[in-house]
Amino acid sequence: MDNVLSDTERDSLECVINEAERWVSGKREQIKLALVALLAGGHLLLNDVPGVAKTRLARVLARLIGMSFARIQGTPDLLPSDVTGGLIYEPQSGQLSFRHGPIFHHVILFDEINRATPRTQAALLEAMEEHQVTDSGQSHPVPTPFMVLATQNPIEMEGTFSLPEAQMDRFLLSFGLGYPDRQDERDLVRRFSHTDEVKEIVSVWNPEQVTRMMKRVADVRLDDTVLAYLVDVVRATRQHPMIRLGASPRAAVQYARAVRAQAYVAGRDYVTPDDVQALAVPLLAHRIVIGVEASVSGSTSIEVVKSLLHTVPVPVEDAR
Repeated sequence: MDNVLSDTERDSLECVINEAERWVSGKREQIKLALVALLAGGHLLLNDVPGVAKTRLARVLARLIGMSFARIQGTPDLLPSDVTGGLIYEPQSGQLSFRHGPIFHHVILFDEINRATPRTQAALLEAMEEHQVTDSGQSHPVPTPFMVLATQNPIEMEGTFSLPEAQMDRFLLSFGLGYPDRQDERDLVRRFSHTDEVKEIVSVWNPEQVTRMMKRVADVRLDDTVLAYLVDVVRATRQHPMIRLGASPRAAVQYARAVRAQAYVAGRDYVTPDDVQALAVPLLAHRIVIGVEASVSGSTSIEVVKSLLHTVPVPVEDAR
């Protein structure tokens, strides 16, 4: 197989990453992970404290990749129909017609998703999994490509509703942005003291180009040896003594898509064990439930996944 990235694709990918980093300073690796989620056809959950540019990252990426964008603010009074839309009466025709909600865009930012009630959170499930919304027996497809990018604050618990495990499993990747280092924080304060406008961002991609790149991702080689390693890592979450609920088979399927996208973003046409290890925490940590003993000892799901990687033998054969 030739190099999976053409020169044009490589340049445009680098352009998106560099331009996004101008607006989200010092978060290059997190920007790459967001692109991995997009090109793997998955969804992203940003789990971090307020004010670290979670919403900005979503807005910037939506503009750079040239896709339609809608923002939904999670509140306790938000209804499922406020997300998906629903039937409305048309006086002119005397009939009911379906009104499309904000979910019918390419990129959906669901800000503070854990402030919405479980009933409203569940309104996302069908669209995230089956790329459609069903109302009164009629199915309405969402646009392609389609990505839900949700944010939540893990610290503030009052007035919030934790996402159930079934919904967490729908998110391909989950990670935080963290605080910037001293120099990056000085730069962003200097730059954004007078303006915080992202409307000037010029699109680099369009939906058709993103779709083509997603097809190229599917062509990235995942060697049987590396695939076996990936499956062993997932299965290890179900046998670890500190984990009460391990990752599902759906997690393994999505893991395989994600590592292909990871290799593609890195400019390779093959997956390596390093790709599997690099995505283990953002792909698995939010899907597992650690046991009481681990919680009492102060261990986190992230630490447990990191320790788990040391228990699974790494293949040494050349993945190429």
